[in-house]
Amino acid sequence: MMGPLQGVKVVDVSRYIAGPYCAMLLGDLGAEVIKVEKIKTGEETRGIEPLIGGDSLFFMVFNRNKKSITLNLRDPIGQEILRKLATEADILIENFRPGIMEKMDCGWDVLHELNPQLIMARISGYGHEGPHSDRPCFDAIAQAASGLMSMTGPPDGPPTLMGTTVVDHTAALHATLGILAALQARNTTGVGQVVRSSLIDSALSMLMTAIPAYQLLGEEAQRFGNRDRFGAPSNSYVASDGARVQIVAGGDSRFARFVEATGLTHLGMDPRFGSNADRRANVDSLEDMIKPWMCVRTADEIVETMARFSVPCAKVAEISDVIDDPQLRHRGQIIEIEHPVAGKIPMHGFVARLSDTDLSVRYPIPTAGQHTEEILNEWIDYDHDRVVALKADDVV
Repeated sequence: MMGPLQGVKVVDVSRYIAGPYCAMLLGDLGAEVIKVEKIKTGEETRGIEPLIGGDSLFFMVFNRNKKSITLNLRDPIGQEILRKLATEADILIENFRPGIMEKMDCGWDVLHELNPQLIMARISGYGHEGPHSDRPCFDAIAQAASGLMSMTGPPDGPPTLMGTTVVDHTAALHATLGILAALQARNTTGVGQVVRSSLIDSALSMLMTAIPAYQLLGEEAQRFGNRDRFGAPSNSYVASDGARVQIVAGGDSRFARFVEATGLTHLGMDPRFGSNADRRANVDSLEDMIKPWMCVRTADEIVETMARFSVPCAKVAEISDVIDDPQLRHRGQIIEIEHPVAGKIPMHGFVARLSDTDLSVRYPIPTAGQHTEEILNEWIDYDHDRVVALKADDVV
């Protein structure tokens, strides 16, 4: 199937999550993505357990729809090859610490002169300027430094990391958005530009009202556990079978439907719960009156009851539940990707769907350097003998 980015060529020099995920999204959209990896071992994440067929599941879920070339970027010849690949590309994605690409003579000034149409996406931890720009940063560090971690967890517990790399994923999405905007701008100007995305800025984008509430009202963001910070009742409750359900019934109209669904009509007449502000102020008492209704019904019974009255509700699912979820299965949100050694690998599907030029799987997960000779031949006209010589010299 022809994707919307068919014909767009991408060089992915990134590692770990944010950069590879950004490049994978472009590959899902139809771009030809070349992943540049270390010689001999490939990207470091290929060694993260668990391994299937000698390769890492961690690596696999961020690197479908790509071809792989190994390249020694510490070697001047390897750096020259990277410049040649960039000359043929539309987009280059990197997430080295600021200054590394410049040390390899592959910074923006050099690459832009070689290829004025190139779009260079630079993903960093703290940004490419400022007093902390040279510090190392990972998702957990950005969660901590941004204040996001201080807002997460139980009220009587410590600041807590989210269960997944939400900042890396968000930084990847912002980078992808910037790249697509730069492609559109290039249609008008004829020239490429630098796209920057950082983990810390991406984390800040998720703080909602925390910044203005502190600066204007002096309110420090609190931890609420599974409660919603803006509406009540919104929390997880234990059902009779021991499972938990999450209900969001904040706001007057949803609360009215919740009261109707449960038959707890006295809640609607209690002046302590007359408005959303009242319910938030008296949330402990409100939840104490709701829990007895919950604990005598199974999670499935609660979910179905709430669905009949249009009250947002879901069972708190384990991954085994997610895999068997009929809604996700119906919409093809769990797909299988081929790996040359491991076989079929199940993973998440495509989020954005296009009616005419939809996303698709065009390339399986590559092994390290699987396409080195093919890429060097097709992109920069290196013949077989030249590639063999480069391999002998530990350049590719």
